[in-house]
Amino acid sequence: MDYNTLLQILDSTLRLSTPLLLACLAGLFSERSGIFDIGLEGKMLAAAMASGAVAFLTGSVWLGLFAGIGASLIFAAIHGLASITFRGNQLISGVALNFLASGITVLIAQALFRQGGRTPPLTGDARFHPVTLPLAETLRDVPILGPLYYEVISGHSLLVYTALLAVPLSWWVLNRTRFGLRLRAVGENPAAVDTAGVSVVGLRFAAVAITGVLCGLAGAYMATALQAGFGKDMTAGRGYIALAALIFAKWRPVAALWACLLFGFFQALALRPDVVQAVVQVKVPVPFLDALPYVLTVIVLAGFIGKAIPPRAGGEPYVKER
Repeated sequence: MDYNTLLQILDSTLRLSTPLLLACLAGLFSERSGIFDIGLEGKMLAAAMASGAVAFLTGSVWLGLFAGIGASLIFAAIHGLASITFRGNQLISGVALNFLASGITVLIAQALFRQGGRTPPLTGDARFHPVTLPLAETLRDVPILGPLYYEVISGHSLLVYTALLAVPLSWWVLNRTRFGLRLRAVGENPAAVDTAGVSVVGLRFAAVAITGVLCGLAGAYMATALQAGFGKDMTAGRGYIALAALIFAKWRPVAALWACLLFGFFQALALRPDVVQAVVQVKVPVPFLDALPYVLTVIVLAGFIGKAIPPRAGGEPYVKER
């Protein structure tokens, strides 16, 4: 495998890792507050449909982005009401939202566009376009580092860089702010937080709202940057892979970045079976390569990466003592 091919694979890895990273950080905030959210997939799917539809109808990718975030926030609010207000089973609520999103997105897209549950292709200002970073053209011919900067680091859409910046921002919020410390405390011992006079319900709803925003960004990225429009079930299990990456990272933002890049790398390899076959010198079936990210998900969830201890109050509705 030559250097240019490696750069192409790394470029694809970064693009494919972006929705996983945004969804993984979304799950991080939710689960750190004690709310397990299986519904990341549904929020991403709803956001993808809303952003793709609005971006096409208005011709503005920014309106599409806000519509995607809004749709994701609606699903997040439903999950919050079911899990926090009515103290329902969080896992069942998340799965129900995934099924709801899978059906309603196709239904709405079909009613609006009559194209088999898809939105028409997005073009022009209805899509996010690549951003060329400073000095990318100038440094392009510099050996080794120049092509790396030009091909892999530069040339991505704005949401890719937003996702990367969200990693240190999430670390800072969770570890260096009063809000983040309280949020983590709610996930470990909500009764102690309540005793200190801090609203457990308020913190958990705030975490669910952050989850909605990040999933909205992930879904909008898929429909308006990674692809040119919405298609049926286009998230293809990425919400579940993001949850596996979160467990793999043991609920830490920086480790989540590397975990998502690993999953994205396997997805990128599935797009280049010729490279894999050239490396291993064996003909590898394409379906096997497509299944690699999901196989890795099963391995992670089976506990082969070591013991991952979730927040102690995770998944447990909080009932205030009187």
